[in-house]
Amino acid sequence: MATRTFAVSAIGRDRPGIVASVAGVLLEHGLNIADSQMTILGGHFAMTLLVSAPEAAEVEDLRASLERARRELGLEAATLNEVADEPHEAAVPSHTVTVYGVDHPGIVHAVTTLLADRGVNITDLTTRLVGGDREPIYAMMMEVALPDASISEPLAEALAVVAGEQGVEVVLRPLEHDAL
Repeated sequence: MATRTFAVSAIGRDRPGIVASVAGVLLEHGLNIADSQMTILGGHFAMTLLVSAPEAAEVEDLRASLERARRELGLEAATLNEVADEPHEAAVPSHTVTVYGVDHPGIVHAVTTLLADRGVNITDLTTRLVGGDREPIYAMMMEVALPDASISEPLAEALAVVAGEQGVEVVLRPLEHDAL
C-alpha cells in the first residue's frame, strides 16, 4: 500500500492529554506515528512527529481536525506538512558533546558553528538551565555523527579553544551504544 509522510508539530502550555488528543486525531484519519520527539520546554509542551498516511488521506480534513484539537487544547500552534519520503541514510551518532558553564548568549552558536564547519551532524541536542537561585549554569548535551572517526582528536582540540573563548567546559566522548 502506497503511503505519504507528514511532519506534525505542536506546542502549547503543558497539560495532561495533549499527546492522547493529537494521537486520536491521527488515528481517526488512519495515520501511523513512525518517529516522534516530545518534551517540556519552559513549561510548554513541544512535539514533532513523523507520520505515515494512506495515499488517499484527506489532507484538508486532517488539517481541520488538528486545528480543532489545537483550539480545544489551547495550543499555540499545531502544524501538518508533507515531507519527502525519499530513501536516505540517517546519520548514526558516534559521539557525545557536553557543554557546561555560566549562562550567556552565544554558547550554542559557537559550539554548533564549529561542529558544522567540520561536517559534524548533530542528531540530538538538549539544553537546560540549572542552578536555581544561584548564577544559572547552562548545560547542553548533544549526540553527534562525525564524518570520519579520525577527526575526533582535532575536533576535541578545536572544541577546547571554543570552550576557552566562551568560558565553558566542553567534552567530546565516544557514544556508548545501548540496545533497546
